[in-house]
Amino acid sequence: MSTNGAEPPVNWLSDDEERAWRAYHRMVTAVQVGTAHDLAALGLSEPDYEVLSTLSERPDGTSTLHEQAAKMGWSRSRLSRHASRMETRELIRRAPDPSDGRGCLLALTPTGWDTLRGAAPLHVASVRRHLIDRLDPEELAALGAIARKLAAAP
Repeated sequence: MSTNGAEPPVNWLSDDEERAWRAYHRMVTAVQVGTAHDLAALGLSEPDYEVLSTLSERPDGTSTLHEQAAKMGWSRSRLSRHASRMETRELIRRAPDPSDGRGCLLALTPTGWDTLRGAAPLHVASVRRHLIDRLDPEELAALGAIARKLAAAP
């Protein structure tokens, strides 16, 4: 907002830009709804799977809450609340972080590892059904390039 009280001019989307934006939004929603539905059949939410899978990328299945939140693009408070729910289900455990007295570590439990091992093949099949197998190799390459470009820091 300008300091003189005048509103900056709006750079409205062209018809083509508007169609592209709406198509992108519908695509993301359709893929997320499809994969979320498939995960729900396994008793997992998308956030559950995200936490389990990103923790599994660590050699010991353990990460600090701060690092995990940053990797997932979540606030620490959001992850902490979700971690509490997952801890109740014995999918992860929390422990004090010995290098940071105010922080905590999140670690996959044996139940969490087993749950992820059981869910991963079904999740991959869901991703294939809702996205990968619906695109030809050129479209998939273009989508990957676009996704990397948009995910890069501005």
